[in-house]
Amino acid sequence: MARKPLVLGIDAGGTMTDTFVVDENGDFTVGKAATTPHDESVGFLESAADAMSYWDGDGRSLYPELEVALYSGTTMVNTLITRRGRKVGLITTKGFEDDVLMGRGMQSWTGYSYSDRIHAVTHVHPSALVDRRHVHGVTERVDVFGEAVIPLYEHEVEAAAEELLADGVEAIVVHFLYSYLNPEHEQRARAILAAAIARSRRGGDVPVYLGSDLRPVIRENSRLNAALIEAYAVAPVRTQLEKVERAVQSRGYRYPLQTVLAYGGLCNIRYPRLHETLISGPVGGVMGAKHLSALTGIDNIIVTDLGGTSFDIGTITAGYVPVEPEPVLARFKLNLPTIAMENIGAGAGSYVKVDPVTKKVQIGPESAGSTPGPVSFGKGGTTVTITDCDLVLGYLNPDYFLGGKQKLDKELALRALKEQVTEQIGVDVYAGAEAIVRMMEREARDAIRAVASARGLDTTQYTLFGYGGAGPLHLAGYTEGLDFGGVLTFHFAAAFSAFGCTTADYQHRYARSVHLGLPPGCDAPAKLAVAEAVSRVWSEMEEAARAEMANEIAVAREIRFTQLAMVRYGGQLSDLEAVSPAPRLRTAADVDRLIAAWEDLYSKINSRVARYEGAGYQIFELGLLASVEKVKPRIVRQPLGPAEPARAAHKGTRNMYWKGRWQPASLWEMEMLRPGNRIAGPAIVEHPATTLVVPDGKCVEVDEWNFFWLR
Repeated sequence: MARKPLVLGIDAGGTMTDTFVVDENGDFTVGKAATTPHDESVGFLESAADAMSYWDGDGRSLYPELEVALYSGTTMVNTLITRRGRKVGLITTKGFEDDVLMGRGMQSWTGYSYSDRIHAVTHVHPSALVDRRHVHGVTERVDVFGEAVIPLYEHEVEAAAEELLADGVEAIVVHFLYSYLNPEHEQRARAILAAAIARSRRGGDVPVYLGSDLRPVIRENSRLNAALIEAYAVAPVRTQLEKVERAVQSRGYRYPLQTVLAYGGLCNIRYPRLHETLISGPVGGVMGAKHLSALTGIDNIIVTDLGGTSFDIGTITAGYVPVEPEPVLARFKLNLPTIAMENIGAGAGSYVKVDPVTKKVQIGPESAGSTPGPVSFGKGGTTVTITDCDLVLGYLNPDYFLGGKQKLDKELALRALKEQVTEQIGVDVYAGAEAIVRMMEREARDAIRAVASARGLDTTQYTLFGYGGAGPLHLAGYTEGLDFGGVLTFHFAAAFSAFGCTTADYQHRYARSVHLGLPPGCDAPAKLAVAEAVSRVWSEMEEAARAEMANEIAVAREIRFTQLAMVRYGGQLSDLEAVSPAPRLRTAADVDRLIAAWEDLYSKINSRVARYEGAGYQIFELGLLASVEKVKPRIVRQPLGPAEPARAAHKGTRNMYWKGRWQPASLWEMEMLRPGNRIAGPAIVEHPATTLVVPDGKCVEVDEWNFFWLR
């Protein structure tokens, strides 16, 4: 049957690159290949070709028909972690040159294990992205009200420019205090720098970044970090994205490549604030869950993504996806709205080691990645991983990993496990392998408990979505002992984040700091003043969005605006983002409706009794989402059939080790199961890209959407 692929989504993780291809009928196929950090376009093409092979096609037949090709990866995070970015210079307000070194106090411990967090002697700030000798302070000052109280000393900017260019910096950041209220000093400094760069032999190859352009919002150190990351890490990322774009366009793709933003949504790879794509893969999973929430009517969801290197957790409450305004990413506190996610460094590729002194077994946080990979891959990996344990325990089919494209060597894994772990601690190799797997699953389970506790969630009211390449494999283990409304996984679980990316629209987010207050019992004139200020800012952001998106999206389409207000009760330290019920606030009643919408959301997140109208309200930030709709995958509800699967779906039996004993498990082909089918454990349901383990005492049921419920 001839197919017309419309959307291609790629999620390049630390170990595997996953592909999700959707055709004009809403049908989709999934592909998988090893991530290739040296040139991500290689893994991109191999993964796409793998997906198309299930439709009896090759990679080249895919690209001419596509309307959307999007790519999310880990290049920017890796660039920050390995410190392989550009040589950056910083010009800032005199007296604040050391702000970049001091950072925030919490940056000294964030990202550490619990044992290191409680011992202050181990705390070290992450190394700065700019050398102190490349930080220059210049005289100027804008006050807290946005008034220029000390003019910019232009000769100091010129001197700083000459020194930085002589030192060979590759990018320059200009960041002045309160420039988000009044950017005139930063804009004048940019003009001076442009002239100095033009006079130098460097020509125009030294970009200048303004903090007021990138993050015009309150919180000085966080927006400084965002500007430095844009200058430091964006160039390597854009280089990789351009390689991918050239690869797909040379095969017939007609449009610019898209990538995924941290707050959900797509942008062109030439987007001027590319640091907003710092975290994209895990975000795709939450977007996919949000899409399925609207489809199925499941409003409360806990999402869990178990891949090769990490375990990520997110939540959706009453259809609301929480956005963290100031997340910690790569140990930097950033003023970058991001879909709220928690993670631990435990995945299927995590290394398993034994401390030679204490004989304590430790899992991760280091991972084998795609190169060299687990020991069983036979590609030079020498350290045991969780995947090797899964193979030894019989959970994985050594001849069907990635559909048989990657053969697994069980004997090699067994020998390494004995030598490196079980003989060191004096236990049976199979009992030891299972204990290691249960340790990893317990860490994941504890992380879910911690997230639910911190956010005040009653898990019995939530459905857990388990996905990622290793999600179905360990789903029964890491949900054991937790009480959910349901536990759900998918036959496209391995590419769920890529699927989520394909559900997103083109979207830009804009934000601006304001200082607006509504004291308790305030009168109509006070509300009208707030309404006028809010509407003016929204109008200005919409104008900027139209200009920016007109240059980015080649096809003329309607832009849909969503107006946002970050509101808090008087005296609170954090905001909650609310969607305005009206595009403009024109009356006092419109202001009341905005506050009512915010309080309704506040009640859902924090419970009704947490409301405190007597404190009044504060608005310190306004936002705007500008969206352009694109084609999305279509999942069709199907009638339920018989509980007994088709005979052809049964693949025989294989022994698996579970709770201290070997037991025969029936084997099933996941793609051949149909809505209504029910399989009792012990069973193993295999897919070319993932494996679902169903232990004794549990069963899996296929619903009308062809989703898999672990009962």
